[in-house]
Amino acid sequence: MLSAYNHTRQKFTQKSLCSFTTAVNSLSTNSGTITTADPFLAHPSLHHLSSVRSKDDLLKSYTVTPPIKPWPQKLYPKRLVSIITRQQNLDLALQIFHHAGKYHPGFQHNYDTYHSIINKLSRARAFEPMETLISELKNSQIKCGENLFINVIRNYGIAGKPNDAIRTFLRIKDFGVETSVRSFNTLLNALIQNRRFELVHLMFKNCKKRFGIMPNVFTCNILLKALCKNNDMEGALKVLDEMPSMGMIPNVVTYTTVLGGYVSRGDMEGAKKVFGDILDRGWLPDATTYTVLIDGYCKQGKLVDAIRVMDDMEENGVEPNDVTYGVMIEAYCEVKKSGEALNLLNDMLEKKYVPSSALCCKVVDVLCEEGKVEEACELWKRLLRKNVTPDNAISSTLIHWLCKKGKVREARKLFDEFERGSIPSVLTYNTLIAGMCENGELNEAGRLWDDMVEKGCVPNAFTYNMLIQGFCRAGSPREGITVFEEMLEKGCLPNRSTYSILIEGLCDSGLKAEVSKVLSMATSKGGMDAHSWGIFVTNVVSKLDYGKADFDKILLENPT
Repeated sequence: MLSAYNHTRQKFTQKSLCSFTTAVNSLSTNSGTITTADPFLAHPSLHHLSSVRSKDDLLKSYTVTPPIKPWPQKLYPKRLVSIITRQQNLDLALQIFHHAGKYHPGFQHNYDTYHSIINKLSRARAFEPMETLISELKNSQIKCGENLFINVIRNYGIAGKPNDAIRTFLRIKDFGVETSVRSFNTLLNALIQNRRFELVHLMFKNCKKRFGIMPNVFTCNILLKALCKNNDMEGALKVLDEMPSMGMIPNVVTYTTVLGGYVSRGDMEGAKKVFGDILDRGWLPDATTYTVLIDGYCKQGKLVDAIRVMDDMEENGVEPNDVTYGVMIEAYCEVKKSGEALNLLNDMLEKKYVPSSALCCKVVDVLCEEGKVEEACELWKRLLRKNVTPDNAISSTLIHWLCKKGKVREARKLFDEFERGSIPSVLTYNTLIAGMCENGELNEAGRLWDDMVEKGCVPNAFTYNMLIQGFCRAGSPREGITVFEEMLEKGCLPNRSTYSILIEGLCDSGLKAEVSKVLSMATSKGGMDAHSWGIFVTNVVSKLDYGKADFDKILLENPT
């Protein structure tokens, strides 16, 4: 066997030498003489590779597939900014940025391109790659602007990272950028967002000496906000008195901030006094000022005073904004004045304001509680006409009330109309299925279940529980067991309600043997918690005439 291997190797070597000789002959000069020159010297890539001086040059010498197609042949910073800004995929936006800088011939990043990608990353809270790019920007010697850091500070504040916001502010000067009152005010707002009120006051005191920044009226307003939120009204009034000596004239926002401080502590007399000071100065309170005062009265249940302020507001030519409407509508809903709440909501829609889903749900609830289900349905249709598409929460609320009033067909019609323009959520399906089951419409509930599954909406424990309860109420607890079996097969974990509903249904029907079957299925799929066993003991052992032998048998079969 070894001699055969050596013979084969010898033949292969001779063949390889012959091939190599042929290759050398092909490299002969025009005179036809054979040379002993290295055959690789004549390879087409030799000249190309010999000009490569570094790894970076080597990478750039090859064509790298761009992250998006078509990739622009001519790329300028302004165009790259537009591409990055429009890109929805964050990872892809980062790849586009890197590809442009590394592989596009002649392209160089500038402040605008860095600003666009850093802003995008900070808004998405992708702070790690953002910080890497900020370090690159510092090393690049590109001249920066303050806006980049203002955006980063703001987004660190929104993300609940006040220390990082402070760190960003303190290193602005490392980039050759002078800090101004704009970045300082942004930092103070970030600190307020994170309830670092004492630190706001401390930084304000040191803004001139430590940072060389001259505060303006906006800075004082931010300080007042911090003091008021910290319930330090004495300190707020002191700052208000000292503002003229600091060369700053208080404005409507200043007084509105103080007014809001009094409202927050429930001192409406103090709030009225500040409101009077605004009028005494000859200023016209804006919508925000009126709304803060209205909100204070509403929170104390003084709806008559709130209405009076809103009337004064309209008499003075100040239009209520969406927040004003929201405050008043919620107040009317709280005292069950559905007519007034509905009228204000209609006014809001006429003025092109878009009410929140939560606000619409409150109005629908209070209308239906007072038996005005038809008016609630008309509101739902009006929202559609005004291009304010009712979402799943609003639709589910109305479906719930229609089913509660026994109007299952109307609920199904509303569901179908909603489905034509939106995708029903599990909440919406569950609400209608529950209503159908409670009204004995089990066949309709089953059809809706099939529709739900077919459209990729996965049932949850509540969905299964409603069907199980429906069958138990209809006197068909064995059908409930079938649903329970499917629940376990689909990997949906039963909850406490599941066992309670099913065991009580079986107990009421006297199906002693089926209880044991349910327990066996449950324990085989992961067991039952202590609460579920408590349900079993309370509802089964106490309700059924179990002998000791029967009870021991169940415990032995279900050792958990």
